[in-house]
Amino acid sequence: MHLKKYLLKGLHRLQKGPGYSYKELLVWYCNNTNTHGPKRIICEGPKKKAMWFLITLLFTSLVCWQWGVFIRTYLSWEVSVSLSLGFKTMDFPAVTICNASPFQYSKVKHLLRDLDELMEAVLERILAPEHSDANATRTLNVTMWNYTPLVLIDEQNPHRPVVLDLFGDIHNGSASSSPAPARSCTVHGCKVAMRLCSLNGTVCTFRNFTSATQAVTEWYLLQATNIFSQVPQRELVEMSYPAERLILACLFGAEPCSYRNFTSIFHPDYGNCYIFNWGMTEKALPSANPGAEFGLKLILDIGQEDYVPFLTSTAGARLMLHEQRSYPFIKDEGIYAMSGTETSIGVLVDRLERKGEPYSQCTVNGSDVPVRNLYSDYNTTYSIQACIRSCFQDHMIQNCSCAHYLYPLPRGERYCNNREFPDWAYCYSHLRMSVAQRETCINMCKESCNDTQYKMTISMADWPSEASEDWIFHVLSQERDQSTNITLSRKGVVKLNIYFQEFNYRTIEESAANNIVWLLSNLGGQFGFWMGGSVLCLIEFGEILIDFVWITIIKLVAFAKSLRQKRAQARYAGPPPTVAELVEAHTNFGFQPDVARPGPDPGTYPDEQTLPIPGTPPPNYDSLRLQPLDVIESDSEGDAI
Repeated sequence: MHLKKYLLKGLHRLQKGPGYSYKELLVWYCNNTNTHGPKRIICEGPKKKAMWFLITLLFTSLVCWQWGVFIRTYLSWEVSVSLSLGFKTMDFPAVTICNASPFQYSKVKHLLRDLDELMEAVLERILAPEHSDANATRTLNVTMWNYTPLVLIDEQNPHRPVVLDLFGDIHNGSASSSPAPARSCTVHGCKVAMRLCSLNGTVCTFRNFTSATQAVTEWYLLQATNIFSQVPQRELVEMSYPAERLILACLFGAEPCSYRNFTSIFHPDYGNCYIFNWGMTEKALPSANPGAEFGLKLILDIGQEDYVPFLTSTAGARLMLHEQRSYPFIKDEGIYAMSGTETSIGVLVDRLERKGEPYSQCTVNGSDVPVRNLYSDYNTTYSIQACIRSCFQDHMIQNCSCAHYLYPLPRGERYCNNREFPDWAYCYSHLRMSVAQRETCINMCKESCNDTQYKMTISMADWPSEASEDWIFHVLSQERDQSTNITLSRKGVVKLNIYFQEFNYRTIEESAANNIVWLLSNLGGQFGFWMGGSVLCLIEFGEILIDFVWITIIKLVAFAKSLRQKRAQARYAGPPPTVAELVEAHTNFGFQPDVARPGPDPGTYPDEQTLPIPGTPPPNYDSLRLQPLDVIESDSEGDAI
């Protein structure tokens, strides 16, 4: 009932029109607002009115400009960074240890025999091409060479470079080690490049190198990848270094440990890697105190004498410190420990806490990242490195129809190899050099909102010393091989000390630089400074805007009402027909209503007595005459607004 009453009052107000004009509304606002400028505009003389109008307009423009600056600054979502220091007992980081060589050469030699012979022939051609005919009787298996050969590019004429194959005398799938008779260029005067082809050799590209060492190393690694990708991972694990051979001694604080306290994972670049304190199956170990005596001490045997000669050119141990339950990307974030030395690593902890949306594009657990995490099989936490590598593997599968050996294999896919995918090397090289691919993956992947970084201070010294070398190697040889002879050497042992330098940790935290309180304070300050206004002034201004809109609506309704009345009057030449005439016309199709005619000519009837006597007129009921409903006024002025 109340709603109907209010609607009826609103209808009456629309019918009666506005109660006051725009000018009256503006005068009322200027007289009642808290700001001082509008009052002067209506109260002063003409000159002061103009002056105060310009001043008020100028200050209003300044306020609007300042408001725009503050709102734009707030919507930029800037952050401020705070650095705080804390002191408490901390969990010891996870430590990943790998050998620089992924495999023992004695166990993979049968797989690499043809590749090694081909590599030796390549080196002979590069180092001494004029003497390489000494081994002319040796026959090489050049099947893999035909897929991705090394070539010499003679650029003496830059406009017409000459490409020469190192084995230009290949015939019927075999090659002798003698130089090609047509070759007139050596490695000293030409560039060494790798030729990558697709579509049966119809489309080729060249990957140039500044040094022959880089060229043959990259070529050998590419061919080894092709070989190892066809071997089951279980067999690759058996060919790598076992934990009991790599880890000779272990001590954490005052507690002894062994290789059984390490978790093993297989890394394509480094073979078997071992992680201490990973926290997957048990609680993370805390560090009792800072200092070298309370850290992790390891003695490793890298077995350098059994390295793959052409695959690994660096001797040492690769290690990395990282958070528990995180995957170690040791190739990108690890460091080397040199053999024959004792390496001490002091650790400081930095914790990063980033603001999420809309302040930064970070993620808490990776659930909002549109990339399938291929490292989730290890049950590890999200990281941007895992996302970028998973993204590259997806692009590799989409573009090359196979997965690369260095990244996890998705279900239902196969690793690339020359036998099943002869064009994979060309496709991989093209995708690897693609800037668009890198930008796509970087834009799709997000940083982790919470991260822990370990800052390391590294120092090294020779170990063992010449005075203690004999007895230390005797003891270690007895413990590992139960031999009275020395089976270890300085070239193979590595000693590591990893410890917290101090329990102070730094927390780098992001916070919102501009919050809603800052925004409202600055908006109110500018409004009060330039115009002496407050929040009530804004409410008054909002009220007058509503009144302006309401008056405009009433005027538009009145204008539409007048248009309808004019259109209704234009339909008939005379007065509107009665209801009786409309009913008769509806039921009697031959009915013709009376048409108003002009009065009789006075000259026709000069005498009043001769005027025709009119008949009885039909009843004329005004209540039955049609009238538009919208002209009916309210009977009660008290109900109007």
